[in-house]
Amino acid sequence: MARVSLFEAEGKPELAEFVDKLKAGRRGKLLNIYKMLMNNPPAATGWFDFVNMVRWELGLDGRVRELVIIRIGYFNRVQYVIKQHVPELAEAEGLSLAECAALQDWENSDLFDERDRAILAYTDSMSRDIQVPDEIYNSVAEYFDDKGMVGLTVLIGTYNMHTRIFQALDIDLEK
Repeated sequence: MARVSLFEAEGKPELAEFVDKLKAGRRGKLLNIYKMLMNNPPAATGWFDFVNMVRWELGLDGRVRELVIIRIGYFNRVQYVIKQHVPELAEAEGLSLAECAALQDWENSDLFDERDRAILAYTDSMSRDIQVPDEIYNSVAEYFDDKGMVGLTVLIGTYNMHTRIFQALDIDLEK
């Protein structure tokens, strides 16, 4: 059960426009993450704008985004993220259900090519160690220019932030 109450939009007309924006940007539903964040409206608005920028404006392809997001969900043991992305968002970006499941232990899977493996090693290194060894950085940098490396790094950092907040506040799964 969530450690903070989930925001109820009813009776808060001053927030109605933002709540409508949240619903429009998230398949017509006010997700629990926003119900939680709406306890602090500036956090909710900043989060929404930042996450949309990270997901849609960094120039990363959808497969890369989903590989990273789902791997971080498994790595940090956050079922909320996994349930939000698998299967609907992941499949829409070209990941199979088998690949999604294999992200739990990607190093022992033969479902990922060298590019995927470099991305996943970078994701794990940033998530676990913070400082990334040159060998891992150089391996993934073979596949991205500077813009792509910044985008990938921001994506990984953002979803590590997300999952840590979700864990600390014990967010409820969507019903």
